[in-house]
Amino acid sequence: MPNPTRKTLVILAHPHLSESKVNAALVDGLRGVEGITVNDLYARYSDFRIDVPHEQRLLLDHDAVVLQFPLYWYSMPALLKQWLDVVLTRGWAYGPGSSALHGKTLRLAVSTGSVADAYLPDGPHRHTMTELLRPMLTWAYPTGMTPAEPLIVHGAGRGLDAETLALHAKRYREALMAG
Repeated sequence: MPNPTRKTLVILAHPHLSESKVNAALVDGLRGVEGITVNDLYARYSDFRIDVPHEQRLLLDHDAVVLQFPLYWYSMPALLKQWLDVVLTRGWAYGPGSSALHGKTLRLAVSTGSVADAYLPDGPHRHTMTELLRPMLTWAYPTGMTPAEPLIVHGAGRGLDAETLALHAKRYREALMAG
């Protein structure tokens, strides 16, 4: 059941969204959902010049933050990393006297090119997704945010069919609506 008072900010960071099937399907599934705002970083800041006050206001206006991105070389796309570096400033997001993000929820929505079994200790990537995503969730703690279970879509590089994409988009939408 949707929580009408909860506002969720999706920070979308895909450098080639028009070529993406998975991330595009996930975002399309959120269109028109009350209380969900999608902030497409690459559409807004193709020059990497981030409007920090604007981004901080967006964060203040929402109860939950979702970082949605494809996993690139076991990390996030460059613009999302820059966004974290310049928006989450000391004294505002963390450090003595900061409380801007306290009590908000942080969730990752990540797509991978490989299938789920590739992210096992004996798989080709030698690490689990929990291990790989840990550094990307750790910043929740000094900011006072509560990390939520990541949403992961595996196999983007394998060409997921329309039915599978629709199921992932539905699961994503329902998770964000539920809080």
